[in-house]
This record gives sequence, C-alpha cells and structure tokens, in this order.
Amino acid sequence: MLDYKAYIFDLDDTLYCEHEYVKSGFKAVAEEIASQSNYSINDVYPQLLAMWKESGRGKIFDDVCKMMNIELDIAHLVDVYRSNKPIISLYEDAQVFLNFLKEERVKAALITDGNSLMQWSKIKALNLEGRFDCIVVTGDLGSDFWKPHELPYKKVVECLNMSYEQCVYIGDNPNKDFITASKLGMGTVRIIRDVGDHMKLTLSKEYEADRNIYSLLELIDK
Repeated sequence: MLDYKAYIFDLDDTLYCEHEYVKSGFKAVAEEIASQSNYSINDVYPQLLAMWKESGRGKIFDDVCKMMNIELDIAHLVDVYRSNKPIISLYEDAQVFLNFLKEERVKAALITDGNSLMQWSKIKALNLEGRFDCIVVTGDLGSDFWKPHELPYKKVVECLNMSYEQCVYIGDNPNKDFITASKLGMGTVRIIRDVGDHMKLTLSKEYEADRNIYSLLELIDK
C-alpha cells in the first residue's frame, strides 16, 4: 500500500534531467547564431557548454557573443531558447512510478515553477498532460506566486479534492519545494539525483523534506 492518497511532483530534476533541457535549448541557440554569423554550430555549441560550466546560465548568450565577436539581439536568442521544442525524456524511475500510480488509481499532480512557455513546452515534450489529474505552472499565476508561495499548493489540493494530510510533495530543491508543503500539513520527499543544480544543497531542518530518496521506486512498498 502507498502512504498517501495523492502524489504531487515537482518537474525539473525530479521527473527528468533539466540539464538535458538546457543542452537542447543551447543547440537551438547555436543553430540560430550560426545562421547569422560566419561560425558553424560546431563552433558555437561547445562555447555555450563551456561558458555554462564555468559561470552558469546568467548572461551566457551575452558572454559567448562578446567572446566570439558576434553582434546579435540577445533578447531574440533568449526567445529562441525559450521557444525551443526540447528533446528530453522522463527518468526511467519516473516513468515506472507514474505508471504504477495510474495502475493503482492513485491521484497525481504537478507543480512547476518557471516561464509558462518553457514549462509547458517541457510538459508537452514529456507527454505529461494526460498523466496528471492536475497541473499548475506557476508562471501562469504570475511571478509573485512561484514556490514557496502557498497558492500553487492550495490550487492543486483543491483540484484533487483532497486534504493536505492526504498528499505528499516530491521535489529536489530545498530552497522552495518543501517548506510550504510541510507548513500546510503535506508529507514531503526529496529526490536526490546524480545530476542537478540542487543535489548537494543542505539547508536548515525547516527547509528539508521528511525523507530523502535516490529513486522514486523507493516509494513503492516491496
């Protein structure tokens, strides 16, 4: 038997590897830069990856264009990145666990932070729309209502017609995923993957989950 009546998931680095989304977006941007310069995609893409590894995603397009002496509209490159149709796939354990919940007729929902266009493109690329009873993209609500704001959690629980105590929230980022869910009375589980921006992050107890796991399959009772 499962411990909860409803399982609510984060998306990025919980159900799929966000680094794969970043790489897919960088390829689209590299193709765009190559089409408007004397460089090839094989020149540009490695530079984007190297700059990302060195200094993160902040102003990567500005920095690479400056380094390669390319004059392009950075806002346009950001739009290319955001509108890219990503090539991404679910983690194997996520695929198995979501199938398991469906077979057991257990409700499932999704709360994901970020730009609406980007997050919905991920959801569509992963074919997730039909796999959840409720999906909340906080970008649709406005930036003031991103996690850890209570609103997305409340909207999902109302949609599921459950109490908070019947729900568990599963995510990867202790900065924002668990503190509100815990205060509302939900169970919390942190998935720690091999790859991800927050996997080595440790915060004070109020920000951490009730339980840490390394595979979603740990949630299936043997």
